Formats: sequence, structure tokens, C-alpha cells
Amino acid sequence: MVVDALAHRLGVSLKKKLFRSYSTAKGTHEGRNVLLVKPLSFMNNSGRAVREALRETGSVLSEMLVICDSLDLSPGTLRLKLKGTSGGQKGLQSIIQALGAEDFMRLSIGIGRPDHKEQVIDHVLGSPRRHEEDLIASAVEKAARATLMLVTDSPARVMNEVNRKEPPS
Repeated sequence: MVVDALAHRLGVSLKKKLFRSYSTAKGTHEGRNVLLVKPLSFMNNSGRAVREALRETGSVLSEMLVICDSLDLSPGTLRLKLKGTSGGQKGLQSIIQALGAEDFMRLSIGIGRPDHKEQVIDHVLGSPRRHEEDLIASAVEKAARATLMLVTDSPARVMNEVNRKEPPS
């Protein structure tokens, strides 16, 4: 959802190249090039798409941002990290295995945990619960803004902005 929001903001359309497991779009933000990559595989296999895209585009790991969901964050919460383990997130685990490295930025969007452990797959792959839809939609927009901030600001500054705890309402 964040990649789609970014494509919309940048006025570009994602396109799939023949025999590729991802779609891409190139845009500019404040005079700097931005490459959007959206894996088209199952999340658990997204590492292959990311590895292929890095190799084909000549992009570097230190400038890559992976955007993913997180069961460990409350719905709508964002968390930007410069590197780290997968923390059990299957998409991140796939990317780390495919690249053999953990030192890339990742922006996690909280989706919270379902009421019962056996509901995790449906929770992750399904639509947000009705009472969480606005939180997730707002987080997607904040994540798109944060991503564009990373194009022009330092990761530390963006982390200070994104990782700040919201006052309770």
C-alpha cells in the first residue's frame, strides 16, 4: 500500500518487466531519483525479488528501504530501523537470507496481533479490522511521507520524527 501511495505522489506507474518477480517505477523527489520496487511474489519469497532488483538496477543496499508490516507494533504505529534481524517477520527473513546481510533500512507499520494465534495468517493477509482501518490508512500516508523524507534528510532525523511516540488521545 505504501509503494502504491508513493507511486501516486511521484506521479509514476509501476510496471512489470517480462520474467521479473517485481514491478518498478522511477520518479524524482526534490531533484533526486527514487526507484520504487514492489515484489509480486508471496511475502515469504520477497528476498529473491529484492536481490534481482538490486542487481538489475545497480542500487546499493545502504540506500534501500524495505517497508513491511509488524505484528509486534500496535495498529498504525511506525518504526524505522537502520538495520537488524528479521524479528520473525517472514518477508524480512527472506530478504536477509537472499542478500546475506541485515544492514538495510526497514520501516515497519504496526498491524497488531489478532485475538487468537491461529488467526495470524488471515490477519496478516486480510484487510484491517473495521476499527483499525483509519489507523492503518493514516500509517500508510505517514510511511509514504517518511520515505520521501529519507530522500533528502538523514536517517537519524527521519527516525526521530517517525519513531516518536504519539501522545494518547
